[in-house]
Amino acid sequence: MTSALVLAGTRPGGDPLAGAEGKPHKALIEIEGRALLERVVTALRAANIDRIGISCDEGPVADLARTLGCEVLPTGSGPSESASIAFASLGAPLVITTADHALLQATWVTEMVTNTPADADLGVALAKQEDIEAAMPGSKRTYLRFADGAWSGCNLFYLRTPRAEAALATWRNVEADRKRPWRIAGRLGLGTLVSYAFGRLGLAQGIERLGRRIGIEARLVRASNGLAAVDVDKPQDLEDIRAYLARTAT
Repeated sequence: MTSALVLAGTRPGGDPLAGAEGKPHKALIEIEGRALLERVVTALRAANIDRIGISCDEGPVADLARTLGCEVLPTGSGPSESASIAFASLGAPLVITTADHALLQATWVTEMVTNTPADADLGVALAKQEDIEAAMPGSKRTYLRFADGAWSGCNLFYLRTPRAEAALATWRNVEADRKRPWRIAGRLGLGTLVSYAFGRLGLAQGIERLGRRIGIEARLVRASNGLAAVDVDKPQDLEDIRAYLARTAT
């Protein structure tokens, strides 16, 4: 049975966006009267995931997590270490997402699980730039540019087998280089770096090569909805999301 982990750690010094919203933590920012964490947990429940762990510090976020019927798990020094701690408790298969995934939908979670091939250990969801711009024009995202276009991460990962734990060991380095894709490509060896430099490396190919480099089978799962790449990183994101929800309210 698939479990889920929601990363809701505390930034050193606090989160400026949370402070601007009058909340002690970003996970507690409210959209349409519901905290971000509640919105994420609701989507996971709707995807038929019953066991949900929240990686957070003790305090108001942990209190809300318990109210929502979730397990509170300790945090590490960063997201990758927190995920490793949680993986030891929750095991595979495991969906990982973040507390600021304000628009998360159950269908995206199901898509992530269903579209990760049966021979893969790890699925990584990303959305193409054109899909994001079509879904939310003007949204400012960080893009990885490969031969098959520009992509942005969706903060959705599916650790399908226990072997996927190996990916957590390299997550910290890859996360540190997320705005420098040439460094990510460089980790794959000279041939891959040359392919990237000459615009011949597709994202799916890059993910597969990275997986094999660390001893697992990793696959790209393209998000069908560009909104899957829209999270709450800055005030404009929050404004965009609130405006989108107001426009689409029925």
